[in-house]
Amino acid sequence: MGVDNRYGAFMDPGLELSPLAEGILSGLRFAVKDVFAVAGHPSSAGNPDWLRTHPASESHADAVQKLLLSGASLRGAAHTDELMYSLGGENVHYGTPINPRAAGRIPGGSSSGSAVAVASGSVDFALGTDTGGSIRVPSSYCGVYGFRPTHGAVSMEGVIPLSASFDTVGWIADDAEILYQVGKTLLPGTDADESSRPLSIVEHIYVTADGWALAGEETAKSLAKGLEVLQHGASRSTEIEIAPEGLSAWMNVFRELQGDEIWRTHGEWIEREQPRFGPDIAARFAWASTLLEKDHSRAEQLKEDIRSRLHLLLGDTGCIVIPTVPGPAPLLGGDLRQLEINRNGAMMLCCIAGLAGLPQITLPVTGQHGLPLGLSVIGGYGQDLRLLSWINEVWK
Repeated sequence: MGVDNRYGAFMDPGLELSPLAEGILSGLRFAVKDVFAVAGHPSSAGNPDWLRTHPASESHADAVQKLLLSGASLRGAAHTDELMYSLGGENVHYGTPINPRAAGRIPGGSSSGSAVAVASGSVDFALGTDTGGSIRVPSSYCGVYGFRPTHGAVSMEGVIPLSASFDTVGWIADDAEILYQVGKTLLPGTDADESSRPLSIVEHIYVTADGWALAGEETAKSLAKGLEVLQHGASRSTEIEIAPEGLSAWMNVFRELQGDEIWRTHGEWIEREQPRFGPDIAARFAWASTLLEKDHSRAEQLKEDIRSRLHLLLGDTGCIVIPTVPGPAPLLGGDLRQLEINRNGAMMLCCIAGLAGLPQITLPVTGQHGLPLGLSVIGGYGQDLRLLSWINEVWK
């Protein structure tokens, strides 16, 4: 018997695997975004032409295997936006999962089904991928916890790629403790390694004025209460401007480098198979195809500058606190122009961790009219487990 799919979270609600051993995740159920290899299951990547042209997987993705060995059971393959190239969650082929905590609003993407599966209580946690915000945005819109790890910290083996320089395997849960336990399964390091260092990783919180300026007035007011909770768990807090070049310039660098890699990854398949995409996805791939012959050296240099600056700023014990996205989830059926405006605002905030390869956790906050919002904490490079541990201690 498959999982409850009343909210349309699942591409394949009947996909089930029992645990391979007992472990710290015993008794927990998880879903996978339909880009993770599961033996015998053909992944759709949110597009019927991809499904048609790719066979079933012969083995499990590395992350799936580790979860099964830690005692968790797999329950369902969750919907995704087409080839993970969206932040909205609306799919012209398979429909839009229903946001359980914001009626009439989009769930966010591209890990749309993963967020909805957790928010609806169908599973305890879910795997997703995050390249430009695909864990963080739907987690914020659906009012759940989401985690994007340090780039490269969790294996992408057996996962359909989008842009290798930014792709990460992340996860979503409705409980900070579960989020942490999944981290102990998937992230490098051991409990012994962690306990040999101070539990609280955060001595210094940096509140980014330019990041908070992107949030609406009511959103900023609602998130300020959560910021105070975090500040009480740290030694000091400082307001800074994080992007002297402007976050819009950072976003443009991210989009350029990501778009170039996306076309190098999927361009040949697109030109050969001529897949049918939704209008917004088709427009993005068409734009990405124009980047192939361009000189990206200036963008690459700025990316490296940003990476060096943020790694130095945060070290092992600093963090950045920002709104995850500028506001609550947009209404369903919005016009493409408005959705693109929302997408740009989200990307300006999400590109910070993306460009620097840093871990980021999204925390659920209740906003005006009870709508879900997200407050994000970006940790130092490689400080994933300690960040998850700290949040589990202070975010009550």
